Amino acid sequence: MNFIEDLKWRGMIHDMMPGTEEQLAKECTTAYIGFDPTADSLHVGSFAQIMLLKRFQLAGHKPIALVGGATGMIGDPSGKSQERNLLTEEILSKNLEGIKTQLSKFLDFNSKDGNSAEMVNNYDWMKEYSFLEFIRDIGKHLTVNYMMSKESVKKRLGSEAKVGMSFTEFSYQLVQAYDFYWLNMNKDCKLQMGGSDQWGNITTGTELIRRKNGSDAFALTIPLITKADGGKFGKTEHGNVWLDPNRTSPYAFYQFWLNTSDDDAEKFIKVFTLMPKEDIEGLIVQHREAPHERLLQRKLAEEVTTMVHSKEELDAAIEASQVLFGKGTAEQLRRMDERTFLSVFEGVPQYSVSKEEFEKGIHVIGLLAEKTEIFPSKGELRRTLQANGLSINKEKISNQELTIYSNDLISDKYLLIQKGKKNYFLIIAK
Repeated sequence: MNFIEDLKWRGMIHDMMPGTEEQLAKECTTAYIGFDPTADSLHVGSFAQIMLLKRFQLAGHKPIALVGGATGMIGDPSGKSQERNLLTEEILSKNLEGIKTQLSKFLDFNSKDGNSAEMVNNYDWMKEYSFLEFIRDIGKHLTVNYMMSKESVKKRLGSEAKVGMSFTEFSYQLVQAYDFYWLNMNKDCKLQMGGSDQWGNITTGTELIRRKNGSDAFALTIPLITKADGGKFGKTEHGNVWLDPNRTSPYAFYQFWLNTSDDDAEKFIKVFTLMPKEDIEGLIVQHREAPHERLLQRKLAEEVTTMVHSKEELDAAIEASQVLFGKGTAEQLRRMDERTFLSVFEGVPQYSVSKEEFEKGIHVIGLLAEKTEIFPSKGELRRTLQANGLSINKEKISNQELTIYSNDLISDKYLLIQKGKKNYFLIIAK
């Protein structure tokens, strides 16, 4: 199965310019995708495009990842209802470094097959290009009528908000078109790929290449990833799901994929994993026979977490899940790093107690029924202890005379209280 056939089966082609498949069949072809540098990390909203570049390279072609240091200073109107804030050079520089590090995990920049990936920054060729030179050399080749015909422009100009579009944003497609032209001339890049919202900008690039030097250039876009329930993909109640473990912990990342619906899991496992068609189709059949076992979701979460983070982080995430939802042990709880621990128990009620009191020792009754509001009365606490319904740091507690010291704290600052099976509380020593 070639690159295009594989994309078609995976449901990953939205638009494709005539001749694209023939070009890819003819020779090793260079293609690029642009990435938005508005943060120092990419999120799962960009992951489909990362996987697109990865598949492209595995098919024997040469991928270029363009990080838009110049276009990031303008703002792309595609899919936006208003103009975004412009970034300073200092912030852009920091963001570019973070994105470069992430992309290096997915693309082979030292391939022995002659198709090593490259990373480029359009600021490098735009920073010395004066405005007068640009409008003389590039602007004259594309009419305002042509640029106005693009769907992203018409949508903004016709929006109910009537916020309009600045000349800065209007010029975005011209700058992006020049990127394609520059890469075509300097890197023999013949194909630009991206999300379906980029079709207008990408085809402007092919038109510029055709008008300036008469060369053929091609375009391919993939569908924007959506959820079956209409919700926005890649968003949770806490915001974006990032690829950076410091922004979204591997545990939270794993849980994001594990919690997908059956319909989404069937779609996502095709888009976001490298599993072959036969394996995926077999897994879908198994899943439909016993959906309660969530085979698809588990395999999806395992594959993607391993790819983005590591097998070790996946194992830690699974173990953390067992601590929260299964029969996790005190030993497993203490093995967790602090980042994972806080991610697992994010949102549970928290109470602060002086660290000095733990150093002296605190009686369990006083801690849970007086210094905190975990138990409204000593009587209720004693009844819970007698019924074996209290755990501290995943260890059952029945001794009403127990004293808790600082060496009982997890990471030297946390005490996890579990009342019954599902009620968790966190005491933090400060």
